[in-house]
Amino acid sequence: MMRYPDFLAPGGRIGFIAPSFGCSIEPYRSAFDAALALFQDEGYTTVLGPNCYEDKGTGKSNTPEACGAEINDFFLQDRADVIISCGGGETMCEDLPFVDFEGIRTARPHWYLGYSDNTNLTFTLPTLCDTAALYGPCAASFGMQPLHASVQDAFAVLTGSKADFANYEGWEKESLKDEAHPFAPYNITEPYGMTVAGDGEARFEGRLIGGCLDCLVNLCGTRFDKTADFAERYKVDGIIWFLEACDLSAMSFRRALWQLREAGWFKHASGFILGRPMHYGEDFMGMSFDDAAREILGGLGVPILLNADLGHLPPMMPFVSGALAKVQAKDGSLKLKTIFA
Repeated sequence: MMRYPDFLAPGGRIGFIAPSFGCSIEPYRSAFDAALALFQDEGYTTVLGPNCYEDKGTGKSNTPEACGAEINDFFLQDRADVIISCGGGETMCEDLPFVDFEGIRTARPHWYLGYSDNTNLTFTLPTLCDTAALYGPCAASFGMQPLHASVQDAFAVLTGSKADFANYEGWEKESLKDEAHPFAPYNITEPYGMTVAGDGEARFEGRLIGGCLDCLVNLCGTRFDKTADFAERYKVDGIIWFLEACDLSAMSFRRALWQLREAGWFKHASGFILGRPMHYGEDFMGMSFDDAAREILGGLGVPILLNADLGHLPPMMPFVSGALAKVQAKDGSLKLKTIFA
């Protein structure tokens, strides 16, 4: 049975850890400080882990041992009511051997929020510990002024005040955030362009799981991969896969989907929600990301949504990894109802 953490109460404790990159450099440091001020002004207590401002690791804030220790401390010692990751990065996978998943499985569950490299926790928490996690913006995003509706939606999940979401009106192709403009909001210039492969309309439901494909293909086949077991455990619900990509080209995206399919991950899939890839618009030898998805996943006979609000080209809808969901989609619109069961 999936475990759902308690929602954040007024005046509750928000913890921050850096299992991937910390907020040691601009524009992330100033944005993170602004986020802390925002939460404090709203009456919350902020609790910082020791790695939040560190820059000692390779592709992350600190050594794998130190990052793993920070994760264990916050999940097992009840340092905070909810936990938000400082940022994404490159090598969070190296933390996993030092994470006490058995302890987390039996401890009081805590909400964990993050995306990209944080897939290494937002995916393993439900698949290894039957504990739901939230795939959404990292801490520094809460420092933008004003907050985008998608960031507000993610926080609404943590407080339990919202569970139904819809796509946003447009997306950001080029960010305005830099060292001189750490509080810049999303630069929305592109119209929403999600499509439904095939008929252009779909309705499906199931249990959400997924994240950044770059990280997932790296986990596949390791001792932390219990995905096929997870899918079998919840097969009666069906599995909704939400996937997005960062560094992958269209061809590496295709190969990654093929690998996960052949590893049995998609056996009980009821549908796919694919976000805009970071390399949106690029192709490889005439093959687009959309082509790759249709050709590798099309034979599964389930709905495939392409270029949804998910991933590295914001905004992104909040996805509760491990939760049940109902999806209603047409070309150009997406509604997601989250069910905490």
